[in-house]
Amino acid sequence: MYRGRLERDLKLWTQQGLLDAPTADRLLKEYDSRESSFSLGRVLMMIAALLMSAAVLLLVAANWEAIPRLVRVVGIVALIWGAYLAGGLLTQRGAPRLAAAFLAAGTLSFGGAIALIGQMYHLSGDAVQAMLVWFAGSVIAAVLFRSGAVTAIAGFLAFAVAWTDWSEAYHASDTLLLWLMPLMAVIIILLVRYTDAGRVRHIAYLLLVAWLAFIYGEHDTPTTAIAIASLGALAYLLAAVPQSPLHALARSAGAAPAFYSYLVLLLGLLVLHFEYDAVGDRLMLGIITLVVAIGGIVLSGKENGAVRYLGYATFAAETLYLASETIGSIIGTSGFFLISGLVVALIAWAVIVVERRFSKAETKAEA
Repeated sequence: MYRGRLERDLKLWTQQGLLDAPTADRLLKEYDSRESSFSLGRVLMMIAALLMSAAVLLLVAANWEAIPRLVRVVGIVALIWGAYLAGGLLTQRGAPRLAAAFLAAGTLSFGGAIALIGQMYHLSGDAVQAMLVWFAGSVIAAVLFRSGAVTAIAGFLAFAVAWTDWSEAYHASDTLLLWLMPLMAVIIILLVRYTDAGRVRHIAYLLLVAWLAFIYGEHDTPTTAIAIASLGALAYLLAAVPQSPLHALARSAGAAPAFYSYLVLLLGLLVLHFEYDAVGDRLMLGIITLVVAIGGIVLSGKENGAVRYLGYATFAAETLYLASETIGSIIGTSGFFLISGLVVALIAWAVIVVERRFSKAETKAEA
């Protein structure tokens, strides 16, 4: 997405004479050379690593009983260490994409080895413990090789650990997830900063959002929803307000901290819409939601497109909801659709005005 916008901007600047064509080509090539940029070859290499790891593990599992026990253990260890050593050597020789494929294969093979060896020696334990060992192994591998690919695998394994524990517990008496999910999210964020795997931070933020959803699922009360919305509001203000002591740290992580904290705030308000039945309470909650939507656009609209569009969508949805709860119940269905159309037109006009002001502000800043 960003590359497409960058390419269009470079072409526009070249046409306007602000930039010569060779410089624009060099800028685009420099972006494509970055490790964090999208590469079809890297994606296909990772898919190949996944398929080869699955093929080897299935082949071993199919002939498991025919292989002597010592050969099994030696073969599994050799497969894992061979993949890691190959990944390390390729990293030193300047082949990061192929190295990432081998490191991913080694990490996935480690998970398969846990299951196969546990079955072979009848080791005690449950699926959650096995997933935790796999997650810990992936974290260690990501640190040792400073691999963004392994960091991504660790992020998905964190979700797998949470899902495995939740599917086995089904109730709140098991408090493991209450502290484990945020701990794993913090570990992933630290790995993201250490390995410079910027995109993987979204996995950590989504894990925190899922953790809050888990808490509300176990304690579905208005107080819990208010606490979640308040937490999201506090986190958003710390990330978005320039005077905040954490603003610089949040900006260094890109648009994600402000967006996900704003999302948590809006999700908390959304849940409260289902908690209150009285018309007066819903009307007050709707007004608060509209204020929050406008506040997000004002605070982050210029710099954070994700928050801006989420604010637009929230404002439009809440306006239509309030219309359905008030005007719609008075003038009937046809009148409601008419009023809704007028409301949407007003919202569109307001969005156009705001966008123009942002554009003028950016032009003045550049001048």
